[in-house]
Amino acid sequence: MTRLAVVHGEYKVPGGKLVVVDLDVVDGRLANVRVAGDFFLEPDAALEAIDRAITGLPVGADARRIADAVRAGLPEDAVLLGFSPEAVATTVRRALSSASGWRDYSWQLVAGTPYPPNLQLALDQVLTEEVGAGRRQPTLRIWEWDSPAVVIGSFQSVRNEVDLDNAAKYGFEVVRRISGGGAMFMDAGAIITYSLYVPAELVQGMSFADSYAFLDEWVIVALRSLGIDAFYQPLNDISSAKGKIGGAAQKRLGSGAVLHHATMSYDMDGQRMTEVLRIGREKLSDKGTTSAAKRVDPLRSQTGLPRADIIERMIETFRGLYGLEDGDLTASELERAEQLVRDKFATREWLFRVP
Repeated sequence: MTRLAVVHGEYKVPGGKLVVVDLDVVDGRLANVRVAGDFFLEPDAALEAIDRAITGLPVGADARRIADAVRAGLPEDAVLLGFSPEAVATTVRRALSSASGWRDYSWQLVAGTPYPPNLQLALDQVLTEEVGAGRRQPTLRIWEWDSPAVVIGSFQSVRNEVDLDNAAKYGFEVVRRISGGGAMFMDAGAIITYSLYVPAELVQGMSFADSYAFLDEWVIVALRSLGIDAFYQPLNDISSAKGKIGGAAQKRLGSGAVLHHATMSYDMDGQRMTEVLRIGREKLSDKGTTSAAKRVDPLRSQTGLPRADIIERMIETFRGLYGLEDGDLTASELERAEQLVRDKFATREWLFRVP
């Protein structure tokens, strides 16, 4: 009999409770499974049923198979509050893949200096690569803008998404980022954008969908502390009872790091957005609205606070949850980003790679 050491995994359900799993791996199968956490579960016997359902599964079982086994093993009258069979499955996969947690890292903050749009995008690539190479600590970067831009997703068509004549008329530079997702209307001083550069181990064992909510949970906590009824709407929307606030995007690099960034609207000119962005009727109807100007409910209208105060609360929240030390870009990182702008982001070939 081949027995491996006990493995341990944790997963904080976004908006829910903590799930913890300890287990052994014996001859390629899960053994001595013990699920715990601060969730609510009735009846008491359901916890042992979950343990039994997982025990004996092959070590290579994917999250869907584990969740299905948990669901099938639960008593008919079982009630799960703050977690789900899928959350248990994610925790098991994180345990088996030796996933890390937020507090396993020393986080660095980069904020305060405005950069041109293309340099912002180049910094995203450079800093993600630096974290993946181990030359930079995991980092939270708050963007500052002093010029308006439209940032389109990696796979979007420029002509389908942007009215180039109106963009030029209103002074909006059109740029393309390395992550997927939709176009972002980013006026100077009217949005709040942040990037997280994290080791891939932090989201190990999670689906892409789970990782989005996981990496943005601290923002939901910050917004709720300001009185906003904020929640995460899959796949990648930060929303509220009064409407969408913003959206997130990700790019996973082969270097072993993940770029996760999000933009939230603070004080958006909805009418101008509809003139610059070609927002189709199908996209609007998918959001349950009939007017593009009503799609995003700015943070200013929901809090009455200056933009800087909201950003400060976000930073305080992250620091309180995970720890955060003030930092800055290195001269080498900035030089590499500037070169990347010249070689890639500012080129017509990159911008119009999907015409």
